[in-house]
Amino acid sequence: MSDSDNTEQKINEAIANPKNMGEMADADSVGTVGSPECGDMVRMWLKFKETDEGKKVIDRASFQSFGCQTAIAVASVATELLAGKTVEEAQQLEATDLSADLGPLPPMKIHCGQMVEGALREALVSESSETSGAEIDSAEERNDTLLDSFAAAPASNLKKGNLKVVKLDE
Repeated sequence: MSDSDNTEQKINEAIANPKNMGEMADADSVGTVGSPECGDMVRMWLKFKETDEGKKVIDRASFQSFGCQTAIAVASVATELLAGKTVEEAQQLEATDLSADLGPLPPMKIHCGQMVEGALREALVSESSETSGAEIDSAEERNDTLLDSFAAAPASNLKKGNLKVVKLDE
Protein backbone atom coordinates (compact mmCIF):
# COMPACT_ATOMS: atom_id res chain seq x y z
CA MET A 1 0.00 0.00 0.00
CA SER A 2 1.44 3.39 -0.99
CA ASP A 3 1.71 6.35 1.40
CA SER A 4 -1.07 8.18 -0.44
CA ASP A 5 -3.37 5.12 -0.24
CA ASN A 6 -2.61 4.78 3.47
CA THR A 7 -3.29 8.48 4.06
CA GLU A 8 -6.55 8.28 2.12
CA GLN A 9 -7.62 5.25 4.16
CA LYS A 10 -6.81 7.02 7.47
CA ILE A 11 -8.70 10.14 6.35
CA ASN A 12 -11.72 8.05 5.35
CA GLU A 13 -11.66 6.26 8.74
CA ALA A 14 -11.46 9.58 10.61
CA ILE A 15 -14.34 10.99 8.55
CA ALA A 16 -16.46 7.88 9.13
CA ASN A 17 -15.87 7.96 12.90
CA PRO A 18 -14.81 11.48 13.93
CA LYS A 19 -13.73 12.02 17.54
CA ASN A 20 -14.80 15.02 19.61
CA MET A 21 -17.13 16.48 16.99
CA GLY A 22 -19.73 18.93 18.27
CA GLU A 23 -20.17 22.00 20.40
CA MET A 24 -18.76 22.09 23.93
CA ALA A 25 -21.15 23.96 26.22
CA ASP A 26 -18.64 24.51 29.03
CA ALA A 27 -15.65 25.51 26.88
CA ASP A 28 -13.12 27.98 28.23
CA SER A 29 -12.27 29.31 24.77
CA VAL A 30 -13.46 29.09 21.18
CA GLY A 31 -11.69 29.75 17.89
CA THR A 32 -13.22 29.98 14.41
CA VAL A 33 -11.56 30.27 11.01
CA GLY A 34 -12.87 30.18 7.49
CA SER A 35 -15.33 32.04 5.43
CA PRO A 36 -19.02 31.54 4.75
CA GLU A 37 -18.35 32.94 1.28
CA CYS A 38 -16.13 30.01 0.27
CA GLY A 39 -17.92 27.46 2.45
CA ASP A 40 -14.97 26.15 4.49
CA MET A 41 -15.13 26.83 8.23
CA VAL A 42 -13.74 25.18 11.36
CA ARG A 43 -14.61 26.05 14.95
CA MET A 44 -12.67 24.57 17.88
CA TRP A 45 -13.61 24.59 21.55
CA LEU A 46 -11.04 24.10 24.35
CA LYS A 47 -11.58 23.18 27.99
CA PHE A 48 -8.66 23.55 30.41
CA LYS A 49 -7.83 21.97 33.77
CA GLU A 50 -5.08 22.35 36.33
CA THR A 51 -2.83 19.35 36.91
CA ASP A 52 -1.67 18.16 40.33
CA GLU A 53 1.61 19.97 39.60
CA GLY A 54 -0.27 23.25 39.07
CA LYS A 55 0.12 23.33 35.27
CA LYS A 56 -2.78 24.48 33.14
CA VAL A 57 -3.39 21.99 30.34
CA ILE A 58 -6.01 21.30 27.72
CA ASP A 59 -8.43 18.83 29.25
CA ARG A 60 -10.43 18.29 26.09
CA ALA A 61 -11.11 19.81 22.70
CA SER A 62 -14.00 19.55 20.28
CA PHE A 63 -14.78 20.93 16.83
CA GLN A 64 -17.31 21.58 14.10
CA SER A 65 -16.42 21.81 10.45
CA PHE A 66 -18.33 22.77 7.33
CA GLY A 67 -17.17 22.46 3.77
CA CYS A 68 -14.29 20.02 3.77
CA GLN A 69 -14.20 16.38 4.80
CA THR A 70 -10.43 16.38 5.20
CA ALA A 71 -10.76 19.23 7.71
CA ILE A 72 -13.09 16.96 9.71
CA ALA A 73 -10.43 14.24 9.70
CA VAL A 74 -7.62 16.62 10.69
CA ALA A 75 -9.72 18.25 13.44
CA SER A 76 -10.67 14.83 14.78
CA VAL A 77 -7.07 13.66 15.17
CA ALA A 78 -5.98 17.12 16.38
CA THR A 79 -8.50 17.16 19.24
CA GLU A 80 -7.10 13.82 20.42
CA LEU A 81 -3.52 15.14 20.18
CA LEU A 82 -4.29 18.29 22.20
CA ALA A 83 -5.38 16.55 25.41
CA GLY A 84 -2.80 17.16 28.14
CA LYS A 85 -0.90 19.89 26.25
CA THR A 86 -0.17 23.23 27.88
CA VAL A 87 -1.11 26.43 26.03
CA GLU A 88 2.57 26.93 25.21
CA GLU A 89 2.91 23.38 23.82
CA ALA A 90 -0.28 23.76 21.76
CA GLN A 91 0.97 27.09 20.36
CA GLN A 92 4.03 25.31 18.98
CA LEU A 93 1.93 22.85 16.93
CA GLU A 94 1.64 23.45 13.20
CA ALA A 95 -0.79 22.01 10.66
CA THR A 96 1.63 19.19 9.81
CA ASP A 97 1.82 18.21 13.50
CA LEU A 98 -1.97 18.26 13.86
CA SER A 99 -2.46 16.04 10.81
CA ALA A 100 0.60 13.80 11.26
CA ASP A 101 -1.43 10.76 12.37
CA LEU A 102 -3.18 10.80 8.99
CA GLY A 103 0.03 10.82 6.98
CA PRO A 104 1.11 13.47 4.47
CA LEU A 105 -1.88 15.37 3.11
CA PRO A 106 -2.15 15.81 -0.66
CA PRO A 107 -1.12 19.33 -1.79
CA MET A 108 -4.71 20.35 -2.53
CA LYS A 109 -5.74 19.40 1.04
CA ILE A 110 -2.97 21.15 2.99
CA HIS A 111 -5.33 24.09 3.57
CA CYS A 112 -7.55 21.76 5.64
CA GLY A 113 -4.78 21.31 8.19
CA GLN A 114 -4.07 25.03 8.09
CA MET A 115 -7.73 25.77 8.90
CA VAL A 116 -7.61 23.47 11.93
CA GLU A 117 -4.34 25.12 13.02
CA GLY A 118 -6.00 28.52 12.60
CA ALA A 119 -9.02 27.55 14.71
CA LEU A 120 -6.68 26.23 17.43
CA ARG A 121 -4.64 29.43 17.36
CA GLU A 122 -7.80 31.55 17.60
CA ALA A 123 -8.96 29.50 20.60
CA LEU A 124 -5.55 29.86 22.25
CA VAL A 125 -5.55 33.63 21.63
CA SER A 126 -9.03 33.77 23.15
CA GLU A 127 -7.72 31.88 26.18
CA SER A 128 -4.54 33.90 26.65
CA SER A 129 -6.29 37.27 26.23
CA GLU A 130 -8.85 36.49 28.91
CA THR A 131 -8.55 38.41 32.13
CA SER A 132 -9.24 36.76 35.43
CA GLY A 133 -12.98 36.39 35.94
CA ALA A 134 -13.83 37.92 32.57
CA GLU A 135 -16.54 36.42 30.40
CA ILE A 136 -15.56 34.72 27.18
CA ASP A 137 -16.41 36.89 24.19
CA SER A 138 -17.16 33.99 21.95
CA ALA A 139 -19.70 32.47 19.66
CA GLU A 140 -20.76 30.30 22.58
CA GLU A 141 -21.56 33.35 24.71
CA ARG A 142 -23.64 34.78 21.88
CA ASN A 143 -25.38 31.39 21.45
CA ASP A 144 -23.89 31.39 17.98
CA THR A 145 -23.26 28.09 16.24
CA LEU A 146 -21.12 27.48 13.20
CA LEU A 147 -24.32 27.12 11.17
CA ASP A 148 -25.43 30.50 12.56
CA SER A 149 -22.16 31.96 11.22
CA PHE A 150 -23.17 30.83 7.75
CA ALA A 151 -26.66 32.23 8.19
CA ALA A 152 -25.21 35.55 9.38
CA ALA A 153 -23.26 36.02 6.17
CA PRO A 154 -24.02 39.34 4.47
CA ALA A 155 -27.29 39.32 2.58
CA SER A 156 -25.40 40.42 -0.53
CA ASN A 157 -23.78 36.97 -0.62
CA LEU A 158 -27.16 35.30 -0.49
CA LYS A 159 -28.48 37.46 -3.33
CA LYS A 160 -25.48 36.58 -5.47
CA GLY A 161 -26.03 32.89 -4.82
CA ASN A 162 -22.58 32.52 -3.24
CA LEU A 163 -23.93 30.85 -0.14
CA LYS A 164 -26.36 28.04 0.22
CA VAL A 165 -26.82 26.19 3.51
CA VAL A 166 -28.92 23.07 3.52
CA LYS A 167 -29.60 21.48 6.90
CA LEU A 168 -29.97 17.74 6.62
CA ASP A 169 -32.33 15.89 8.92
CA GLU A 170 -30.90 12.74 10.41
